[in-house]
Amino acid sequence: MKFRRIRAQDGLHTQWWDDGQWKALSGPAPLAPSAFRPDWELATADRHLQQSDAVLPFTPLSFRDFLLSEEHNVAAARGMLERFYPASSRITEAFETVTHRTFPAFRPKKLFYRQPIYYMSNAMTIVPTRTPVKFPSYSRGLDFELEIGFVLDKPLLDADPAEATAAIGAFVLLNDFSARDIQRDEMSSGLGPQKSKHFLSSMSETAVTADEVLPRLEQLTGSVIINGHTVSTVRAAGLQWSVGEVLAHASKDEQLLPGEVFGLGTLAGGSGMETGTWLRPGDTLRLVLDDVGEVEHVIGK
Repeated sequence: MKFRRIRAQDGLHTQWWDDGQWKALSGPAPLAPSAFRPDWELATADRHLQQSDAVLPFTPLSFRDFLLSEEHNVAAARGMLERFYPASSRITEAFETVTHRTFPAFRPKKLFYRQPIYYMSNAMTIVPTRTPVKFPSYSRGLDFELEIGFVLDKPLLDADPAEATAAIGAFVLLNDFSARDIQRDEMSSGLGPQKSKHFLSSMSETAVTADEVLPRLEQLTGSVIINGHTVSTVRAAGLQWSVGEVLAHASKDEQLLPGEVFGLGTLAGGSGMETGTWLRPGDTLRLVLDDVGEVEHVIGK
């Protein structure tokens, strides 16, 4: 089931997509009631000055974002050097040309291959599609990240992968905005990303229940479109860990609750840093996850 929420005078209402049109949901809600908190959601919309007519399909309780694509990691590392450290980029390019091997530092750290790795982002700054976006005051390197996201529908603790997978409620498109010129120094601090990530993320206004997505998760595809031109396509195949393994790891000795959101990390080709298509003021960014959802934002100064 594909569903969304709309804002009305008496609060938020859930609709589902049926036969080419949105219809009022008359049966049970597609997620556990604890994933819907209308008062909090309306307050969140007010905090963002109601700049978008869209509403998030549920209210995120927390936001964990994983890194699961080795291909993305390698291409993004190359793009980071090319944009911000051109002298170093020329050295690594020469190494790869001569050796026909990936420059070692471009690959993820060893922990990536031993367990799913993630950071805690800011669930309170997730906005819906069509919300205007501007560069953070401290950054000149605004980037996007097209990701598959999902929300828990049941609590989890010390789950195995099968139990973890069964607790997923719905899938969305996530976009993890990033200040790339700030990110490198923050990552080298040993504490992970901070102001480079926490200022803003976005989510599709539509969500699709897990029963429709899980059987075809690895076949999901999507597109990055800037100013009407498709600059890259993405696919979900080839991630280092399964969605069940990701959740099982997160639930080790840690109580997880309905409404908590997880991102599977940027899909290969899903960021401007990989493709060299850096955002500029005035751009219209559109990210699409086929048959799941999309976000579109106009970029301000």
